[in-house]
Amino acid sequence: SFRTAAVKRGDVTATISASGTIEPEEVVDVGAQVAGLIKSFGTDINGKTIDYGSVIEEGAVLAKIDDSVYAADLAVANAQMEQAKAGELSANANLDQMKAKLIQADAEWKRSQELSNSKLLARVDYDTAQANYEIARANVAVAEAAVAQAKAAVVQARAGFDKAQRNLDFCVIKSPVKGVIIDRRVNIGQTVVASFNAPSLFLIAKDLTRMQIWVAVNEADVGRIVPAAPVTFTCDAFPGRQFDGAVGKVRLNATMTQNVVMYTVEVNTENPDRLLLPYLTANVHFVTRKESNALLVPNAALRWSPTALAQIAPDARALDPADPPASSAAGDSKSAKPGKGSSEHPGTIWLKDGEFVRPMEVKTGVSDGANTAVVADNLSEGQEIVVGEASANSPVITKNPFVPQIIRR
Repeated sequence: SFRTAAVKRGDVTATISASGTIEPEEVVDVGAQVAGLIKSFGTDINGKTIDYGSVIEEGAVLAKIDDSVYAADLAVANAQMEQAKAGELSANANLDQMKAKLIQADAEWKRSQELSNSKLLARVDYDTAQANYEIARANVAVAEAAVAQAKAAVVQARAGFDKAQRNLDFCVIKSPVKGVIIDRRVNIGQTVVASFNAPSLFLIAKDLTRMQIWVAVNEADVGRIVPAAPVTFTCDAFPGRQFDGAVGKVRLNATMTQNVVMYTVEVNTENPDRLLLPYLTANVHFVTRKESNALLVPNAALRWSPTALAQIAPDARALDPADPPASSAAGDSKSAKPGKGSSEHPGTIWLKDGEFVRPMEVKTGVSDGANTAVVADNLSEGQEIVVGEASANSPVITKNPFVPQIIRR
């Protein structure tokens, strides 16, 4: 006896199924650049203490770190800067003094030259005046170098002061963006240590009305996914509800899991009512092809072929069922890989004709894994097609043979 199914008319969609995680579109990780004890948290737009789910404005205070050590460092840096400024004033005053002594030595040297020309000055006094002049010139050069050194010391002290001031300012953790607190990773009284890596304190999502799904797609399917392609997905948290999205981009940093190369595909979706929560698992279906109002046949009908010549109608027995046509094999290939390809392929289905079956050549289109869209001149909705057969000699199993049997004596 033949098992049959009726040809139906409807819509069929070829999809690629995968799973992914819902992520905020843009996340900011707020850390600390200084080490210290968490003293207090700030407040959100409603005046409540910062916590999970708090809505904050840009520049809002998130937390405060104990600043006593950094305030002391600032005081030391300020004193060093004042000391450097005083050193610069002292160096400038010493330069002025050396310049005055140079003027005096220059005048004595000129008088010594005039007296020496008139033979009125001893040679010893002449040499002494010349040496005093040269020493005065050298002292002025030394004083100028001291002034430059003092100015550099002031610049260095000011840089140290600015650094201490910045470290003190870093004790107040402020939000760089407007958003929602997704994760608070510290508590009051906890000590944060900033060494090579800044410790993460808060995770902020900028906009939860726009979400992304990071989907891991097999390398065999990623070639059929294109940007802006439609996507549907469901979440276990909302049974019976379907959400829509679109492909954003395919990331190129593939990963290998159990010798299978996987690519991460970003799917963009709107979340105006903020129903979708971050990090939910999404069951994603990428729409690769779709046909509307098409004739649909079960995939089993494309795989089945007669096992005996006697099953075929007498006027259609020119085709040997033991050697099925290439078109039937093509149908098998199409049904084995539903939804692949973008063109129609030949196939064969068998219509029930009384006690016999009769072949019909069709062109197969989109398949969703269960049904395939077909095109044929004489095929119409409601026709009975064969999807299999039941042998009369097949044993009927009335109970599970794997259930342990009880032996009664």
